[in-house]
Amino acid sequence: MKALVALILLVQLPIHKAVPAAPPAPLGCDDPESEAAAEVAVIYINGHSHHGYKFALNRIKNIRTVPQGPNNDIMFLELDLLETRCHILNPTPLANCTIRSLTEHAVEGDCDVKLQKLAGKFSVLASKCHSHADSSEDVRQLCPDCPLLESLSNTEVLATVTAALSSHNSKTAGAHLRLLEIGRATIQYEPAHIVFVEFAVGATNCSAAAAQDNAAACQLLPDDESNYGFCTATRVIQPSQDLKVDCQLYGHQVPTPDVPFLSRVFWPTSTSAGLVPSVVQGFTNHNLRLSHNNPVASESSSSEFPSSVLSAKSVAKRAVAEVAQHDKVPRPVGFVPPPPPCPGKIRYFDI
Repeated sequence: MKALVALILLVQLPIHKAVPAAPPAPLGCDDPESEAAAEVAVIYINGHSHHGYKFALNRIKNIRTVPQGPNNDIMFLELDLLETRCHILNPTPLANCTIRSLTEHAVEGDCDVKLQKLAGKFSVLASKCHSHADSSEDVRQLCPDCPLLESLSNTEVLATVTAALSSHNSKTAGAHLRLLEIGRATIQYEPAHIVFVEFAVGATNCSAAAAQDNAAACQLLPDDESNYGFCTATRVIQPSQDLKVDCQLYGHQVPTPDVPFLSRVFWPTSTSAGLVPSVVQGFTNHNLRLSHNNPVASESSSSEFPSSVLSAKSVAKRAVAEVAQHDKVPRPVGFVPPPPPCPGKIRYFDI
């Protein structure tokens, strides 16, 4: 009888099945690994952009990881970037470049980046970017008298660049400088009429004195001697006329193997006469229209960005829905729900 009871009790005991290990939690946009991937992406984007200014990370909007095997993941990032005051020719490290404020008529960049994380090392496989300036209305609300971005082909802008470069070349004892591109221009109309311009330049094979006879014959220095720089100028038109210009040369910079000499990507027809390439006609800023596939990437699958990488709006809606769902559950007094994994924190400001 005791043996029978023991058998019955044994049969009634619950059977504990092996529980499979839970998959790793998805990366949040502010996780250290996400930020490390974003840092690599931003370095890559700036390294392959050949016009305008460097951009800095403002927010990681979304991240998705697709495992490929042991220590091998494909990552898709959506990034919000902000324009800095450092032109892409400027060798200053990005960490030391100042973000343009909202009152300076800020420019935002939106980028989709595909990376591979192999054995703990990130490499960019592809990137797609575009940029846009903040609306004039938003700037006016913050600063009614602040100058707004003006078309890079505006006649007053061209006249200011021409006058500024001519003024510098007529006074310098160094090399004759040649216009590479107009980077940015703003115009203020009240209380005074003032034009502000920024433009990239390159040193030529002529001295300033020699260029006075035949500036058109002056050519940019060859790749192994190239010397690029940057100028800012302010031209007061009313109530009195005045011109101030400041130019700085950065010295010869050795390019990296995967980034070409900039003299090959700037327009060779730009001259000190203020000619502007047709690509910027009517535009107020150089669009970060970057679409680049890394030719040395080790991952060979398609570089297309999957539709499952959520848009910022859908991520925001999901975050709101999750918070609302949490709010339905009774919580202790003072309970603060955890932030949604994405989008991440805004480092500077939202446009």
